[in-house]
Amino acid sequence: MDKKAILVVSFGTSYPEALCNNIERVEKRIGAQLEEYELRRAFTSEIIIKKLKRRDGVTVLTPQQALEAMKDEGFTQVVIQPLHVLPGSEYHEVKEAVEVCKKENAFEKISLGEPLLYTQEDYAQVVEALKRQISPQKDGQAVVLMGHGTEHFSNACYYCLQSFMDRAGMNAWIATVEGLPELKDIIPVLKEKGVEQVTLMPFMLVAGDHAINDMAGEEDSWKQVLQEEGFEVEVYLHGLGENTAIQEIYTRKALQAEQELKSCK
Repeated sequence: MDKKAILVVSFGTSYPEALCNNIERVEKRIGAQLEEYELRRAFTSEIIIKKLKRRDGVTVLTPQQALEAMKDEGFTQVVIQPLHVLPGSEYHEVKEAVEVCKKENAFEKISLGEPLLYTQEDYAQVVEALKRQISPQKDGQAVVLMGHGTEHFSNACYYCLQSFMDRAGMNAWIATVEGLPELKDIIPVLKEKGVEQVTLMPFMLVAGDHAINDMAGEEDSWKQVLQEEGFEVEVYLHGLGENTAIQEIYTRKALQAEQELKSCK
C-alpha cells in the first residue's frame, strides 16, 4: 500500500489567530480535497520556528526536516504545496529540497505545486479574488496593498500584479516593505489621482507582524505616513488566507501537483 502525504509549506507566523484564520484554513481546504493524503505542515522561517518552540513549546519542521521525517516514516508519495505568494528565494529553497529527494530516490513519487503568482492566468485569478475583499471605490478612494517585497528577481511580480489591477479598472496600488515599489513611490500617484481616502490592506498570506506594526501601527507605520500626507486612512487587517477565492487557487494548485504526481513513472 502506498503511504501518501501532502506537505503544505508556508513562511509561517507566530500569531495564533493569524495561524488559525489563514494558514490552517488553507491547509484544511487542501486536505479536504486530498483525503487520501496525510496532511503535514512546514514553515520556511527558522526565526518563527524557534520562537514557537521557545514561547509555546510547539515544534514545526522546516521543509527539509519534514521531508526527511516522512522518508523515515515510510511515505512513498509526497505532494508539496507552497503557500508563498511569489516564486522567490524561499520557494526555490523548497524546490531544491525536492530535487535532492528526487536524486536520492527518497520517495517513489514527489511533486511540487506552484506559489500564488506563477503564471499569467494566476494574476487574473488573484485580481478576481481581490475584488471579493475590495469594495468598489468611489471617486477619491483607493486601496493600497502591502506586499512583503524581496531582493530576489521575483519582486517583479508586484509590477505585473499592478498591471493586471490597472487593466481591471481597480483603484488599487501595491507597494512593498522590503522591495520595490515603496510606499513613497505611490504617494505622488495617489495625489495625482485625487485620492483622499485610503484603505490599507496586506497582500500577504497572513496579517502578521508586518501588517500589524509596519502597516497599521500607530508609530513609524504606513498608516501614520499616509495620515501625515493628508489622507484619511482605514485598515483592513486580514491576510490573503482568509479569502476563500485565494484558498481555492492554492487548492487547485495542490490538485494540479497531485495530477503531476500521478503521471510520474
